[in-house]
Amino acid sequence: MLMQHPPFTTVRSIRPLTEIEFAAWVAQAVPGDRLEYHRGFLVLDTFALFTKLDDRGLTELAKLGSRAFWAAEQGLVHLVQQRIAPDQFAYIAVARPKPKAAAASLSELLLAEREAA
Repeated sequence: MLMQHPPFTTVRSIRPLTEIEFAAWVAQAVPGDRLEYHRGFLVLDTFALFTKLDDRGLTELAKLGSRAFWAAEQGLVHLVQQRIAPDQFAYIAVARPKPKAAAASLSELLLAEREAA
């Protein structure tokens, strides 16, 4: 008998996510969970000359992008993009199994990173 797997569903927020909300999702996500953390063209959306965001939104989006990259470097998520239209992408984080060798919790890693900065 073949095991049936549920189709993957990507969660998309109705408003822009914050870095903290993204980190909370990473901490709670189970392998295979998918979160669309940005829709647009991230490189241009975080560039002051091209963005439509105000200063606060620009800063928050840059922090979100950095946190997503950090989570990928830590082996917590895969980062993928889905083209929606020309110059329009869905940026998706896919949760990976939590590293077994990690003795520290995600909260401890985030705190250590902030103290080092």
